[in-house]
Amino acid sequence: MYRGRLKNDLDDWTKRGLIDATTAKRLLDDVDSRGKRFSIGTVLSMFAALLIAASILMLVAANWDAIPRLAKVVGILALIWVFHGAGVVGRARGADRIATASLVLGAAAFGGAIALIGQLYHLSGDTFSAMFLWFVVTAASAALFRSGALTVVAGALSLVAFSGGFESFGWEVGGHGIWAWWPPFGAVGIFALAHWTGAYRAKHFGYVLLLAWIWWVSIIDNDIAWAGSIGLLASVIFFLLTVPHSPLAALHRRLGASASFYALVMAFTAFSFVQAQLQDAMSIAVLGIVILGLAIAAIALEGRDNGAVRFLAYAAFAAEVLYLSYETIDSILGTSAFFLLSGLVVAVLAFIVVRLERRFSRQTAEVTP
Repeated sequence: MYRGRLKNDLDDWTKRGLIDATTAKRLLDDVDSRGKRFSIGTVLSMFAALLIAASILMLVAANWDAIPRLAKVVGILALIWVFHGAGVVGRARGADRIATASLVLGAAAFGGAIALIGQLYHLSGDTFSAMFLWFVVTAASAALFRSGALTVVAGALSLVAFSGGFESFGWEVGGHGIWAWWPPFGAVGIFALAHWTGAYRAKHFGYVLLLAWIWWVSIIDNDIAWAGSIGLLASVIFFLLTVPHSPLAALHRRLGASASFYALVMAFTAFSFVQAQLQDAMSIAVLGIVILGLAIAAIALEGRDNGAVRFLAYAAFAAEVLYLSYETIDSILGTSAFFLLSGLVVAVLAFIVVRLERRFSRQTAEVTP
């Protein structure tokens, strides 16, 4: 998608004489050299691996009685070694598609082995322990083979393990013991794997895991003060990442657009949770103005270069306006007063943003010796 847009822009710039054809070709070649192009063959090979993996898991779940117990265990363990061995051979010979599919099958075979051995020998355990072991081993395999596909699988397994914890231990944080605090470390591990393997999109699993954990620990079943504090902290993080010349601006460039997007998601959802718990109309209106102001500030700071933030802010703004209209629909005067107040706040914010943009856009004169 990015390459297609870039190619269209380069063609347009070449036609307008802004750059020459040679420079355009060199820029496109540089983009191509950073990563592999989209390949339908790779996608089909991954689909084939997932279908075969599903068949292995279903075969294990069937618990075939006709095969001796030892043969089942030896067979599933052999599949793990065969698939990983095929991945090593494929990687050595440059057959990346075969290597990727084989490693995914190896990870699936390991999950099948956990289920099979627990089933055959009636081992005591729970869903979380099995899923967590599967996640840890898959993450280690992804790091060892530097596999982007396994990084994605590990990210998905982290979310499955997190949800499995509720089935095993319930929703109470105290009931989970020390295991209640593994998701932040799991998210950091996914971030590190995404950077190590080059599967940068897999980092979204880490962000989702971290946000889900924050909601569970700090917002659900807690008073609104906790949720409001989380929303305020997330807003501060968003501004520190996006305000020009901020101390964290360089960090934001390294982390990419997703960091500010998920900070904004956390802020909006936390503030919305607080607003849903409020009963006083004035408090609801004041918090509504805060949410609208945050949406406008997000568009002003990140809207041009970050499409995800832009659409999120648009959606939050529209949803908040509709919510406040619904809450105050019984009083036309109250609704009009709210929109008047919101308009004044937006005008003030627009004035501040314009002044800040002018200030930050000024070029400082260079002093030459």
